[in-house]
Amino acid sequence: MNSEQGGLHLLLFFCFVGLVLQPEGATGKIARNTIISEGRERSYYLFVPKPVPAAPAPLIVTLHGSGRNGRILLENWKSLAQKEGIILAGPDALNPAFWGMPADGPAFICALVEALKTKYPVHPGRVYLFGHSAGASFAILLALMESEYFAAAAVHAGSLARENYHVLDYAKRKTPISIFVGTNDPLFPLPIVRETREALLGRGFSVQLTEIPGHNHNYYSRAGEINRDAWEFLRKHELGAKPYYKKYP
Repeated sequence: MNSEQGGLHLLLFFCFVGLVLQPEGATGKIARNTIISEGRERSYYLFVPKPVPAAPAPLIVTLHGSGRNGRILLENWKSLAQKEGIILAGPDALNPAFWGMPADGPAFICALVEALKTKYPVHPGRVYLFGHSAGASFAILLALMESEYFAAAAVHAGSLARENYHVLDYAKRKTPISIFVGTNDPLFPLPIVRETREALLGRGFSVQLTEIPGHNHNYYSRAGEINRDAWEFLRKHELGAKPYYKKYP
């Protein structure tokens, strides 16, 4: 083999290695991927800033509303995530109409986070939740059930149903929670959302409620504003100890 052939083979080798080591999606773009959780293949969408952050980066797990999939919230978060160096993961609910326990979490969500930690520089103490509508209510539940795993949660148009108030007792750590809701939201009326805030405050949680005048349930019409304020809240919080995932029977 002459030197020219050797150089060509070496070049092809490195190109092949580059293809093998290619991340789950090209950085700077949203890519659909799958993961096996509890014996079932589950889908999620991923956004990693370009270039990949060199230092440990925050991760926001986004939980979509009814009838959507994990891509929709990433589409609305990606510009801010690129600017701030945030990794985004948007899992799909098993049934797009709603998020359910235990099918959708916490085991599935935590398995996804742990898988991403092995591939990207995720800061273990800065894993956050963001949800809209059905995803918002589910995010609150996850923040309570896995209070020592998620650093904080921010949600738009969600509440904690009264029949789930007992979950407040599951939280060993008072997870910081920020709730955004429109004053004209027909699906999550102010009295219901305020009741959730009072329930959280009554148990010693740090909770912030932002009531948006004249706003309805349409997150997408004000996503830029909501995401910016949500990130300002989330970025202030970090776990003070090694993340602990509580497994439920």
